[in-house]
Amino acid sequence: VFLNQEDREKFNFTCGQFAMLSVLGAGEIPIGIASSPLDDEYLQFTVKRYPTGVVTTALHSLEEGSRIGVRGPYGNFYPLETMEDKSILIVGGGFAVTTLRSTIRYLLHEKNRSRFKDITVLYGARSPGELIYKSELKQWEERDDITMYITVDKGDENWKGRVGLVPNVLKEVAPSSENGIVLVCGPPIMLKYTMLPLLDLGFTPERIVTSLERRMSCGIGKCGRCNIASKYVCKDGPVFTYRELLEGVESDSQIFLKAEGFEETLDQDKLLHASCRSCR
Repeated sequence: VFLNQEDREKFNFTCGQFAMLSVLGAGEIPIGIASSPLDDEYLQFTVKRYPTGVVTTALHSLEEGSRIGVRGPYGNFYPLETMEDKSILIVGGGFAVTTLRSTIRYLLHEKNRSRFKDITVLYGARSPGELIYKSELKQWEERDDITMYITVDKGDENWKGRVGLVPNVLKEVAPSSENGIVLVCGPPIMLKYTMLPLLDLGFTPERIVTSLERRMSCGIGKCGRCNIASKYVCKDGPVFTYRELLEGVESDSQIFLKAEGFEETLDQDKLLHASCRSCR
């Protein structure tokens, strides 16, 4: 909740952007915005505590009512206008689902739902305990205007849901790519093994939209912490189409892709086949 309403009114963001959160004496870190732009009364962030993370530990140690700094919003965003009148597939893994949660809330809002066709969500985590937004996931599962697939890599004695890695479940459920666009965000290893199944399902590289995570410091493309070749994830991204990542495979982009863990998807015959559309 903003202390100054004027600051809240100036903080205009859209789905996919991030902000820099700061704690006095600890520092600041980039965190994706988890609330929807239509959540007028508050901003929401989901922060995972890391044992060696000074700022994440400081944030988790705060009491209700404590003050933190918020700088932003920064970065580009998901192509919401392009997504209109299309079927939407959302694939998320772990804590990287935060900006996707923002997007789902936006898509399902009563003001927006009619602008989009089918919405399918595949969300996975390593274990049941690492699934986040559990109450909201349950609410979405009970709706008839969204299809949910929730999976964990390894269940426990209380888990009654699906067990399987996200790329494998993606192959099993095989959502249609017809008139579709996919948003995918997760840890690098998940992204690495999700791209080829998406291509096999018929999603062309320009219809695969991903959000990349890199270590950032300034958030405005000045410090060089998040650069890969000529790209700055905080400024040129964090949202990229897979086509953007593939452009100029012989130049910077190959370095970019390999740095993000996509090297095994650089099968040009498969990519050309996915782009030609002649067999669909």
